[in-house]
Amino acid sequence: MELNKRVEDALNQIRPYLEADGGNVSLVEVTENMVVKLKLLGACKNCSMSMMTLKAGIEETIKRAIPEIISVEAVSSAEEAQA
Repeated sequence: MELNKRVEDALNQIRPYLEADGGNVSLVEVTENMVVKLKLLGACKNCSMSMMTLKAGIEETIKRAIPEIISVEAVSSAEEAQA
């Protein structure tokens, strides 16, 4: 299965929890060195707990589904434009 599809499937497991709080995430890319880059959306963008959610919730969910992923990072709109 394509790596991006596997990441999206993992994200779909956690999306209902993010959406319940008015947030979401969007997959920007999976880099060659197995780093998932996500854009935080809605309430997640400005939430003070977003980095904890990213690492403890989203990253753990993705790594459990796809062990070869090294880490998950949030990108800003400026970084996304460069990707």
